[in-house]
Amino acid sequence: MPRLFFYPVALLPLLSTLLCSCASPWQSTISTGTSLQVDRGKVLLVSPDTTFSCGFYPSGNSTNAFYFSIWFTHATDKTVVWTANPCSPVNGQGSRISLNREGNLVLTDVNDSTAWESKTGWGKHTTVALLDTGNLVINDSTGKTVWQSFDLPTNTLLPTQHLTRANKLVSQSDSYHVLYFDNDNVLRLLYNGPDITSIYWPSPDYNALQNGRTRFNSSKIAVLDREGKFLSSDGFKMIASDSGLGIQRRITIDYDGNFRMYSLNASSGNWSITGQGVQQMCYVHGLCGKNGICEYSPAGRPRCTCPPGYKMVDPENWDRGCKPTFSIQCGQPQEDFQFVKVPHGDFYGFDLTSNKSISLGECRRICLESCMCISFTYKAGEGLCYTKNVLYNGQVYPYFLGDNYFKLPKSVSSTSPAANHPGITCSPERSKVMVVSADAYIKNSDHISWAYLYIFAAILGAVELFFIMTGWYVLFKMHNIPKSMEEGYKMITSQFRRFTYRELVEATGKFKEELGKGGNGVVYRGILGDKKVVAVKKLTDVRKGEEEFWAEVTLIGRINHMNLVRMYGFCSEGQHRLLVYEFVENESLDRYLFDGRGTERLLSWGQRFKIALGTARGLAYLHHECLEWIVHCDVKPENILLTREFEAKIADFGLSKLSERDSSSLNFTQMRGTTGYMAPEWVMNLPIDAKVDVYSFGVVLLEIVTGSRVSSGVTVDEDEMGLMQIPSGATEGGEGVGFMQFVQAVKQMLANGAELDIVDARLKGHFNHKQATVMVKIAISCLDERSKRPTMDQIARNLMECDDEDYHPAYF
Repeated sequence: MPRLFFYPVALLPLLSTLLCSCASPWQSTISTGTSLQVDRGKVLLVSPDTTFSCGFYPSGNSTNAFYFSIWFTHATDKTVVWTANPCSPVNGQGSRISLNREGNLVLTDVNDSTAWESKTGWGKHTTVALLDTGNLVINDSTGKTVWQSFDLPTNTLLPTQHLTRANKLVSQSDSYHVLYFDNDNVLRLLYNGPDITSIYWPSPDYNALQNGRTRFNSSKIAVLDREGKFLSSDGFKMIASDSGLGIQRRITIDYDGNFRMYSLNASSGNWSITGQGVQQMCYVHGLCGKNGICEYSPAGRPRCTCPPGYKMVDPENWDRGCKPTFSIQCGQPQEDFQFVKVPHGDFYGFDLTSNKSISLGECRRICLESCMCISFTYKAGEGLCYTKNVLYNGQVYPYFLGDNYFKLPKSVSSTSPAANHPGITCSPERSKVMVVSADAYIKNSDHISWAYLYIFAAILGAVELFFIMTGWYVLFKMHNIPKSMEEGYKMITSQFRRFTYRELVEATGKFKEELGKGGNGVVYRGILGDKKVVAVKKLTDVRKGEEEFWAEVTLIGRINHMNLVRMYGFCSEGQHRLLVYEFVENESLDRYLFDGRGTERLLSWGQRFKIALGTARGLAYLHHECLEWIVHCDVKPENILLTREFEAKIADFGLSKLSERDSSSLNFTQMRGTTGYMAPEWVMNLPIDAKVDVYSFGVVLLEIVTGSRVSSGVTVDEDEMGLMQIPSGATEGGEGVGFMQFVQAVKQMLANGAELDIVDARLKGHFNHKQATVMVKIAISCLDERSKRPTMDQIARNLMECDDEDYHPAYF
């Protein structure tokens, strides 16, 4: 399908001759009988505040093909936000848009064939208006709206426009990528290509809960408000980095399959990216076509390449992917083949077979013995082997702990033919393709001369640096790539990286402003070169070697969940070990629960429930969905940070020992955690698993309900596991008693259906009794013996089931 571009001729002065009446190019409303011919004028309507224009918009592929569209009047590129006929452009000579006597808005081509119509028929008093919101509406004689463009979005959503179960956003370049609500009430991105269909956002490897979504709200509504907040009924939230009123914004699903929020600079007329759905572009399906591989350039931008022994099908179109330069016949001798390794490479889905706990040699043998196998992915640490007979959604990701091996006939050169086809890539650098030698891929060459290898690597690096610099100049200077796209890819690639110690010294002003201190180290406030505010944690007593430390923190850096503090990068130089996190504005939960007894920082019940639910979701993600199974080991209010909107974000996860997903327990050499929140198994020398976090969460949940510190000490005697002062009214006289006695008293209170007198008295009775009861029941169950404690995903589900709709935006 042709892409839309704006040509300067599109706003030539209008001297239009109309069939039945004359319409000024600057009017916002027309009545029945009005018509506009494309070669007599381009603009039909302009919104009252002139933000939007509606009329004929030229196709980027032809100066004689036009669409009936709505666009931003003052944007430099006249950005289109809606198109009536995206698949059927009309001729630039004689085509016409008319509001006929029946009240039907009709687009006709030069031969009088109908290219599009509103299919309305409300009579001669019907009017068409373009509103300040960008909504094109048809009103009947009473002023009632009988049709609106907001109900039929194309690739863009405007503020106040609803994305619902009845509509979707579709990329306009190829129509393959779709943003829509699935049958499970979750907002998703789908690649609906000519050969395959697959969901790629949120992660298809995990369920809705694990992705931080809920399936229980069936309203299926998402909307961008005027302040720059994009909220969905499944719990997804995107907030513009420049949030606030008075800025023109849009959400668009772009040609590369990602959806982004854009903000318009009113003075320059240029767009900047202020939010996006997929953070790592190579996760987008269909980006490089069949057999194609998406990887990140040294500058961090995504680009497409062909595997060794493959070449582009169409040098100008990556949608068509790559094709082999060879053929494999069943029955060929195994000795005729070689395997070429692509480090950190993988192809998502379409596994021929999967095996666990086998050697690389055994995985290689399985692929050799199958004539259908054309490559395999192998993860050494776990011995995981996935053989492939179809290759889609390929990517090379530096932190992927596996490699892909291509099966090629020995007669085929293993040098990637992509180097000979500098076609379009999936980023603004669409002409650069990585040139890789076969020797750089081959693992089992025992006769490599290291001197030659080093010389070759140096030459290769110099050549690639030359092409990178040249490509940057040619593409961004000579071809004037929009600044918004450049900034967008900078944002994509700034998610996780290694910092130098000097960078962090400068960012923190020589570690001047201390934010907090804990058992793992001291946290300082910092400002990076791009003005991003961060929290820099200076770790103490780190005995891991640099390679082991690097491996563990890069794993943590891949973890991304709305209720976990995001790690931006790390520093490992000599004895210096530092972690760089996102800065969370509202400090930690303990400051609001325990610092003083005044009301100036009092959390409302709605905020408390939201914090409890968010914390449960974050821990459920770590326990059940994370890239590796992670036990936090130090869940407490001090490690629950609060955003500006009082969303919970768990800090310091991943600093404990990382465990294999299928391990039954963790083997720690010393106790970890904070006195009062530690499960009994720590002091009883029992095996440690995720249930220690469940216990800690139960204590935190009680503290959220009571507003009091319920744990102040721990001993080996289970009857004295933590001492507390029970809030007034919990027992007669409100005297301090043993923690477990308090738990027993609460159990009895729940069994008798008594009033929950333990809820924070500062709330003065303003709380949801059903939610409070559920929270207390969950907390008590968390403090039970380990085998009887619920899992964090069960807890999150139970909390979501009593989530009060009052705490959702009003339009859900």
